[in-house]
Amino acid sequence: MTNEEYIDKHSNDDVRKLALSHIPDGVDALWCMQQIEGRQLAKKKLPLWAQTRGVWFPPKLAIEQCSSEPAARYKRTIAERLLPDKDQRTMLIDLTGGFGVDFSFLAPIFERAVYVEQQPILCKIAEHNFPLLGLYNAKEVCADCLGDTLAGLHDVSLLYLDPARRDEAKRKMVALEDCSPNVVEMQNILLDKAAIVMTKLSPMLDISMALRKLGHVTEIHVVSVRGECKELLFILSKSKAAPTIHCVNLETTDPEVVCPIGESSKQHAKLCDEMGDYLYEPNASVLKAGVQDDVARRHNLFKLHSDSHLYTCNEWKDNYPGRSFKVVDSCGFGKHDLRRMLSDIRQANITVRNFPATADELHKKLKLKDGGNIYLFATTMANGQHILIKCKKHTKTPPYS
Repeated sequence: MTNEEYIDKHSNDDVRKLALSHIPDGVDALWCMQQIEGRQLAKKKLPLWAQTRGVWFPPKLAIEQCSSEPAARYKRTIAERLLPDKDQRTMLIDLTGGFGVDFSFLAPIFERAVYVEQQPILCKIAEHNFPLLGLYNAKEVCADCLGDTLAGLHDVSLLYLDPARRDEAKRKMVALEDCSPNVVEMQNILLDKAAIVMTKLSPMLDISMALRKLGHVTEIHVVSVRGECKELLFILSKSKAAPTIHCVNLETTDPEVVCPIGESSKQHAKLCDEMGDYLYEPNASVLKAGVQDDVARRHNLFKLHSDSHLYTCNEWKDNYPGRSFKVVDSCGFGKHDLRRMLSDIRQANITVRNFPATADELHKKLKLKDGGNIYLFATTMANGQHILIKCKKHTKTPPYS
């Protein structure tokens, strides 16, 4: 049996059980387990790669660290917007190629595209995969991105970097200076080589601190996928345009939010006097960017409490970037009030915001199972009162009659 036959036969099997089973003669067990596990991980994260027959997958860590397909596609839209004319897109250099996912979506819009990676195994995988993915303009360079590689660059349209965020002991790193390569030290050199520099950074990074350390930032993109913040993208260029922060929640109907950087700290949303008919919860990108109050002002929403990040009004806002709910009822935490409001439900989705208990603790206290179509928000109002808000999720359709 060949490796390919074994992989096809066991593509949906449990890798841990396979490793303990009999391996036929002629089969490279370690390689096959890596391919089966990689294909399984890619089915949700990288469906195009998983569906492309013959694609090789790297060890698990490289797949976990790479961008998802929606996030990689989004980077391509940024590049197309920043470089709208084809004659502006002469050369792409990816200095930290890795598994090559971001490179594979960026490369097709450039005349030439160079993938640089210092790990030989990843370079070998990239060299095998790129033709299968239709990347005939790609050149693979197995080298450290520093030194001679960087020195030899000039007239680059877009330089892309995804600095390694783990140290030699495989511990996760967040601070810019702890990542490799160090973009803070390299930023001026990079901008001497390229018109635009795009760097992918940790979603845990403090945006304000990064802004103080990186010059020439023209755009920041806070990228979430289906409600989970996945990455930050910093765009560096010598443009004199006012810098902006972009909040996106991919694979949802949430609209993109674009704000001038720093505007969100100038003015807070107005606090509400009482609970309105609708409740609004900002998505993860808006919260990470710290522009939730700016968004609230744009939509004429009132904030429940300065520390709650929940908003309300009596009107339905169809294009709000986050979750929207129709308020059914609300009450304090007195036994009589709780009994009245919860008498007809046995399960609910509980969220706590600025409240002295966890969701698990409230599930136990209120004797409610998790799930269902009822949403409960435990929070604090502007007057300091703890309340429980009973809601039904409101889809982005015309409002309730």
